[in-house]
Amino acid sequence: MKIGFSTGAISKGDFHTALSILRRHSIEAVELSSLREAELRPLMEAVPDLDVSGFTYVSIHAPSKRTAMSDRDVVRLLRPAADKHWPIIIHPDAVEDFSAWRALGETVLVENTDGRKAVGRYASELTNTFALLPEARFCLDLGHARQIDPTMTEAHRMLVAFGDRLAQLHVSEVDSACKHRAIGGGASLAYRSLFRAERIEVPAILESPVSSADVAAEIRFAQVMLSGVDDEAAA
Repeated sequence: MKIGFSTGAISKGDFHTALSILRRHSIEAVELSSLREAELRPLMEAVPDLDVSGFTYVSIHAPSKRTAMSDRDVVRLLRPAADKHWPIIIHPDAVEDFSAWRALGETVLVENTDGRKAVGRYASELTNTFALLPEARFCLDLGHARQIDPTMTEAHRMLVAFGDRLAQLHVSEVDSACKHRAIGGGASLAYRSLFRAERIEVPAILESPVSSADVAAEIRFAQVMLSGVDDEAAA
């Protein structure tokens, strides 16, 4: 499994600095974050000349909230990434005009959402989204799924329903305030149990907000955790 980081977790709003930090580590995957609307245009303008040669998997996270741009504006700006066939992750609650996103076909990855949202939290809600985006694929956010259901039963339901669409994971801990955190013991146990029960081999992007000094340790922790192996067995 390829494991990497979101640039937004390493250096919020500064993908150049984040990439510089991540290149120091043996990381195969990266997600270029434009979670905030204002981050999208600078990122897309940089894409044609952006050096991502050290990564074998690159994805983009589209804005999770918009105030100025329409869906068609966002899709138009994302064209440089789509032309490179980079997966583009979207939050279904942030979409108003699904027809605009259908133009990107399977490049679009729909992410399950956290408890603040009104759609995308459960497999049943995601079914409605995929009906509107029939070619789209799936990004399973483990932290969001665990916040919705700590037993990870809902995550199992999503994998049963959309396993054939699964293309990427988001991995972190998500607290009661819906903030991403470094992976703790409780989340680790829950994710290990899921990986012991399910065969998952898609790229995993860490959204743990860690310092540059802690990147390597978080990756090592995730590698063991996502293998489903207990700490004692890995030691």
